[in-house]
Amino acid sequence: MQPRILDAVNSPRDLKVLTEDELAILADEVRQEIVAVTSRTGGHVASSLGAVEIILALHSLLDCPKDKIVFDVGHQAYAHKLVTGRREEFKTLRQYQGLSGFTKPAESPYDVHCSGHASDSLSIALGLAKARALKGTDEKIVAVIGDASLAGGMAFEALNAIGQAQLPLVIILNDNEMSISRNVGALMKHLGFIRATKEYRETRDHVQDFLEQHGKLGEGMVNFGRSMKDSLKQFVVPNAMIFEQLGIVCTAPIDGHNIHTLRETLSSVLQADGPVLVHVVTKKGHGYGPAEADPETFHGVGPYDIPTGKQLKKSGGAPSYTNVFGEALVHEAEANPDVVGITAAMKGGTGLTKLGERFPDRCIDAGIAEENAVGMAAGLAVGGKKPVVAIYSTFMQRAIDQMIIDNAITNDDVVFCLDRAGLVGDDGPTHHGVFDLVYARMVPGMQVLAPSDEAELVNGLHTALALGGPFTIRYPRGAAEGVPLPEEPEVMEPGVARRVREGSDVAILAFGRMVGQAARAAELLAEDGIEARVVDMRWAKPLDRTAIKNAAQTKLVVTIEEGVVCGGAGEGVLEVLSEQGLAVPTLVLGIPDRFVGQGKVDLLFKEIGLDPEGIASRIREELA
Repeated sequence: MQPRILDAVNSPRDLKVLTEDELAILADEVRQEIVAVTSRTGGHVASSLGAVEIILALHSLLDCPKDKIVFDVGHQAYAHKLVTGRREEFKTLRQYQGLSGFTKPAESPYDVHCSGHASDSLSIALGLAKARALKGTDEKIVAVIGDASLAGGMAFEALNAIGQAQLPLVIILNDNEMSISRNVGALMKHLGFIRATKEYRETRDHVQDFLEQHGKLGEGMVNFGRSMKDSLKQFVVPNAMIFEQLGIVCTAPIDGHNIHTLRETLSSVLQADGPVLVHVVTKKGHGYGPAEADPETFHGVGPYDIPTGKQLKKSGGAPSYTNVFGEALVHEAEANPDVVGITAAMKGGTGLTKLGERFPDRCIDAGIAEENAVGMAAGLAVGGKKPVVAIYSTFMQRAIDQMIIDNAITNDDVVFCLDRAGLVGDDGPTHHGVFDLVYARMVPGMQVLAPSDEAELVNGLHTALALGGPFTIRYPRGAAEGVPLPEEPEVMEPGVARRVREGSDVAILAFGRMVGQAARAAELLAEDGIEARVVDMRWAKPLDRTAIKNAAQTKLVVTIEEGVVCGGAGEGVLEVLSEQGLAVPTLVLGIPDRFVGQGKVDLLFKEIGLDPEGIASRIREELA
């Protein structure tokens, strides 16, 4: 086997001795390694393949970890992991107790922050630049952000602050949507180099000061110069104006897969004494045909066949909760013309694709802007529509204020459908949806449903649209339980649970996916002569007070939820017991007060004691 350059790269310092031709060869080797590993582990393939040359160029010029690279989201940083001493561990990517799929400071000093959510990199980079100014140090700071993340409100807020602060900072805009015009690019690359230099900025300021001191004629010449400059800039780089108006120098688009061009541009802008945005055009999935052809699928993909790119999915089995929800939403939209679906850059991930195909005018993708999506839902509700907001549980955390202020206070008819609730597996702590039972339950007037199977999900969506008011439904990632779906959905009575199993020794009050875990735990307890009642609580709010009162007649009341126990549904059960003056031993099970890592969900359940064996063991201990 021919030796690879990659095998000799143990830190970014090793890149500095490579020629640009060797760096280009290394880029191909990095891509091959990313494809080889992710074909077994799954991952964010297209984004990472598109950013390889950017990462190699940066590390060949910077002195990391003294210098800082802040990755937005972090899902494009696989090449970064490979050249920062994690090549041998890379095969454990996204695996239990292996490498994270995102940047993670606990994993490496080269990782600046714990990434996972979009649009935060510019704020973090500005904070680093301000800290550098206060300390009087000289490290370089670079933020790498994609064009989709730049649409997030937090990124716009940071751009405004960056332009105001005027601290040295390089923003790499990884644009994988636009094309490059070679002639314009060559001209503006030269102009961008000039404008990024300290000498240009000082000369510009001196000339402007001189002219403004010479009365009306001088002021007129300044205004004329600004007009001519803006006109030329708008002609050759029309998308740069917003950045320039904010005080951020913007280069022309450059080829993000050309090592020489990247290094030449970055060498110049890293010397600037103010903020510079480098517009880099890349292709998602670059270098791997299936990912180039279908970048949306390869944004986040499971294990796949390398030659064809086809995902290696198990045949048969139950449909996913996401697909069941998507079908149910189309059914509801067909029956009610006021139903409108909204998502935030996750149309496929949340199951809204079918709604978009059936009713394109009634399916809205707000982009990576959850606050805007939820605020828009409030406007739709006030306008007489029935908005259904489909967002991952972890991303809904970014719009809690809009959920409360814009929707709940006015009791709007908005349904929040939180996909990926609970532990999601390979993407780890930034993507686990373990806080929604807390933030949804705390909102006055909010009804919160945690269906235990796909039939309850279908009935739950129908119920939410029928009852009105703010309503949250949360359901997990992956395959459902395989139960038959209702031919026609029914309206569920709020606050009414369902008894799954009889038992007089212990009462297990379970929410959502934990109903199945509780039922299997009850079978294990029965082998020891312990009869456990299992109740599918269904509603986290309003709680079934009668079911809770009846549970208090056993020796032990156990609550199980796939969410954090602090402020969760289990604590709600304890409040009901206290209000009713019922003194009974209790055990509250759920996500412990710590962040849970990545890995297959069954392994994570076992780690935190939410697998059937762990649940049964805890109950035995309490009874003993």
